Amino acid sequence: MPKINVLPKEISELIAAGEVVERPASVIKELIENSIDAGSKNIEIEIRNGGITYMRVTDDGCGIANADVPLAFLRHATSKISKQDDLDAIATLGFRGEALAAVSSVAKVELFTKTREEAFGTHYVIEGSCEVLFDEQGCNDGTTIVIRDLFFNTPARMKFLKKDTQEGNQVAAIIDRIAISHPEISFKFIRDRKNVLTTSGDGNLKNAVYSVMGREFSNSLIPLSYENNGIKVEGLICKPVNCKPSRNYQFTYLNGRYVRSGTVMAAVEQAYKNSAMVGKFPAFVLNITIPFETVDVNVHPAKTEVRFSDERKVFEAVYPAVKNALSVGDSRPEIKIKHNDFNPYKRMTIEEYRQAILPVTQKIDSVLDEPKKVQTPIKEDNDIVIARQDPPHEDKVIIVPKLPTTEPTPVFTVEQEKQEKIIAEIEEEVILVGEAFKTYIVVQKGNSIFLIDKHAAHERIIYNDLKKNLKSGIQQLLVPETVTLTKDEYTSILLNADLLNENDFEVEDFGNGTIIIRAVPSCLVGCDLASLMSEIASKLSSGSALQIDKLDNLYHTVACKSAIKAGYLTSDLEKLNLAKKVLADKDVMYCPHGRPVAFEIKRSELERQFGRLQ
Repeated sequence: MPKINVLPKEISELIAAGEVVERPASVIKELIENSIDAGSKNIEIEIRNGGITYMRVTDDGCGIANADVPLAFLRHATSKISKQDDLDAIATLGFRGEALAAVSSVAKVELFTKTREEAFGTHYVIEGSCEVLFDEQGCNDGTTIVIRDLFFNTPARMKFLKKDTQEGNQVAAIIDRIAISHPEISFKFIRDRKNVLTTSGDGNLKNAVYSVMGREFSNSLIPLSYENNGIKVEGLICKPVNCKPSRNYQFTYLNGRYVRSGTVMAAVEQAYKNSAMVGKFPAFVLNITIPFETVDVNVHPAKTEVRFSDERKVFEAVYPAVKNALSVGDSRPEIKIKHNDFNPYKRMTIEEYRQAILPVTQKIDSVLDEPKKVQTPIKEDNDIVIARQDPPHEDKVIIVPKLPTTEPTPVFTVEQEKQEKIIAEIEEEVILVGEAFKTYIVVQKGNSIFLIDKHAAHERIIYNDLKKNLKSGIQQLLVPETVTLTKDEYTSILLNADLLNENDFEVEDFGNGTIIIRAVPSCLVGCDLASLMSEIASKLSSGSALQIDKLDNLYHTVACKSAIKAGYLTSDLEKLNLAKKVLADKDVMYCPHGRPVAFEIKRSELERQFGRLQ
């Protein structure tokens, strides 16, 4: 390993170094980056209680020489840069020499390290920047750092930490990003003594994505490889049909470093224009290799934002790379029927048949054996006689109009009369003209014609009903469905589990970024639950902490997913019911997204257009 040096003041002041230790995730990030820079092929990370009480990072890298160990815990002590010119061509993930110093100042740190050239390793203990132990010890090649009791000496900063689950999920998100960026390294993540992630380290990017994000996400990706102007773009992008409801599935790596770049994001989304649905965002994993001297990673303390010397060149490399990959790898979506163990055509055994048919035969026998019953009038008025049959059919109520005895007496059930009454009331107010493009209902009311967007109208009506707590009821799923989310989405769902349960969802933690859905509101049966939960998580995380805002975001998503879709066939009665509700309720003016629900055309305007009025 290169020798560790303490940077002179004139060089250290040129580095945009902010506070490294904000939470356990920032500690893990710094330590893993040091392990990668040390040439490790295997990295193991362990945390307990979200990392607040215990963190461990073990690697098989080059290790730290015995004489350099105390220097590694000094501020601005690094082996990665030595002069000002080195800042213009940074090729390593870490370079500030501040991570170990910052961590040791607020935690109890124990270090075990050994280089391949040394016969013995080093055991070093430092607590609150005070050296406790510095001794030789036998250990494996590489480095192990154990951190206990983060912020033990700064209780004021402890109160800003979140719950253990949230902090642990932040750590998991950091590890996911780094594991994807280095498929040639095998990562193992142990959380509260459970192994939750293992990557193969075989160098195959898709295998790393599979280990981190799951089968469904990795199977929706197509490969990408392109080079232009000395900039190489490689990775995986999703097909347009698999775009996501948020940007949480976008991973950009610049020379192996995870970054956020507006230029790259704009180039990718421009390439998907006219292919992806409005409101959906492409998912991708892009590894961009660019000459070190053309990019400045020293512009932000967290080093997640970068500055390019020529952003146009980056755009001109990413845009055609994505466009070409889509033209070659995209194809028509394939319909996959989910396997179901239930088989309606499966042959029954004789005993199963008897058990299934027994209740039916018993009921038929009882009806056939029963003597005829005489109808008993129970109420009479000037117009009708309401009669009921004696038991066992006393729940059958019929209405018999009083007509001359010479004519046959028609019999109508209460349900039939109620249905005809609804139709009559609707037709008194609204006349259905038809439907255009299976999307826009055309109705006449008074001296006006209305064009109604059935999806927007139905969405607004459902949204208003949800706000009034007029729920559709809960539907238990025959087979509970598991959904794998990003760590941010996973955290959002778990934090709002009570809110979801109060609104007819039954959602449970299934572990390691996966939730299990056991029930949903009845109006959502048949929806794509993976897409739905991803969208709900995104909406809940983007809303404010106020409960009313979170409810509003949830209602928006549920209403949109359960509303009648444009292009769906609807009966005349459904169209009339929907039109009546829209025209009778002034609150149904715009859909929850702000689009108009209906347009009105007055008769006078039509007659003027046809020359009937001057």
